[in-house]
Amino acid sequence: MQQAGLPTVQSFNMSMISLALGLVGTMGSWFLMQRIGRRTIHFSGACTLFVLLVIVGSCSFAGNDASNWAIGAVLIVFVFVYDFTIGPVTYSIVAEMPSTRLKSKTINLARALYNISNIVVNVLTNYQLGSGGWHWGAKTAYFWAGTCGCVVIWVYFRLPEAKGRTYAELDALFEGRVNARKFASTQVNPYGGGIEVEKVEEEKASPEWKE
Repeated sequence: MQQAGLPTVQSFNMSMISLALGLVGTMGSWFLMQRIGRRTIHFSGACTLFVLLVIVGSCSFAGNDASNWAIGAVLIVFVFVYDFTIGPVTYSIVAEMPSTRLKSKTINLARALYNISNIVVNVLTNYQLGSGGWHWGAKTAYFWAGTCGCVVIWVYFRLPEAKGRTYAELDALFEGRVNARKFASTQVNPYGGGIEVEKVEEEKASPEWKE
């Protein structure tokens, strides 16, 4: 908030507001995940965050008090959207997606990589925002919009829908190399012969990799 141009006191106030809204967003996600699929939540959340980051970066060019307050407000919305969508649902995805035989190892590996990425991000952000570093200020949002855009593309093509599926069903869908975008619509009986629906003809003809 301070690097975006807000005074210290107002930066503190805005941070408190963002933490409060983050708490509300997290509690709201409990009800959201009961009604909407993980893939839908993650994809829509990532798209929204991408737009918000572009807005923050664009506002930095104005360089006046109004733009500084706009950046602060958008950052608060960013925290709320993150805690309402991607933040909580990631933990469900990490627990649901791994195969039952490799679940503990996969979760441990994911957590280790998460901690490593936090170190990289924290060091990188200090260089981006710090006055003694690159001094990008709010333009730093463009960099993270780029990484967020990569997440959007990956989620669209590679993240399956796990809502309403048992671990056995997910294992069967992965073993059957069902396209990630068709996990939700594919019927599967893991205890009676595996995947029951016929493959779409265009999928049969397509040589592309399917999960």
